[in-house]
This record gives sequence, structure tokens and C-alpha cells, in this order.
Amino acid sequence: EMQVAESGGGEVQAGGSLRLSCTVSGFTVDEYAMGWFRQAPGKEREAISCIISTFDRTYYQDSVKGRFTISRDNDKNTLYLQMNSLKPEDTAMYYCAAGAKSCPSLSDASYNYWGQGTQVTVSS
Repeated sequence: EMQVAESGGGEVQAGGSLRLSCTVSGFTVDEYAMGWFRQAPGKEREAISCIISTFDRTYYQDSVKGRFTISRDNDKNTLYLQMNSLKPEDTAMYYCAAGAKSCPSLSDASYNYWGQGTQVTVSS
């Protein structure tokens, strides 16, 4: 059974850092393109980063470029999102997704497997 589970969310002050983790089972983190999405209250879910094993290609949405870093640990079968210099506008539910065939893949429909999400709250 394919499973995806996020962890690492929490509340942090503006300028702080968090690292989100996404553990998977039933497949390996380098088997598909994997991505991070987020959804703020009242807004649509948006793609913020993805990674694919082909040349370790990565993508970042402009709003997080230079502050967030996506990476994976194949031995631990875990995907990460290091988030630095957090801003109040980064407050959202963050989701890990897997199963896309390419990166960037910005549409929800490109991903087959989703976690339940982890809440990130950044206070000013």
C-alpha cells in the first residue's frame, strides 16, 4: 500500500526555520517526482516545490525561492523541505505529494499519492 505522511509542522516566529519531513512506504522517494504543496485558509492549494531523480532536477515557486530547499534521503526513504526566513504569508497546511512523472508538475492532478498535511503557522 502506498502511503505518504508529513511531519515537522508547527508554530514559529517570522524569520525562523522549520524542516518538514515526508516519509513514504510502498514506493521509494526517487521512484517518482515528489512535491510539496500548501494551502492557506481561503486559498487554493498551490505547488511550491518538487524534485525528480532525473539529474536531481528541482523546482521552486518564486515566493519561496532562496528560502526553501527540497531534498530527499534515499536511505531513509524520506523527502524534506527546509524552510528558512519564514514569513507570516507562509502560514498554511503543507502537503507532500508523490507520483508525478515530471518536475515541475504544478497541478494536483499530476500526483497520485498525498499525505494528510502538516500545519505551519508563522507569527509576526
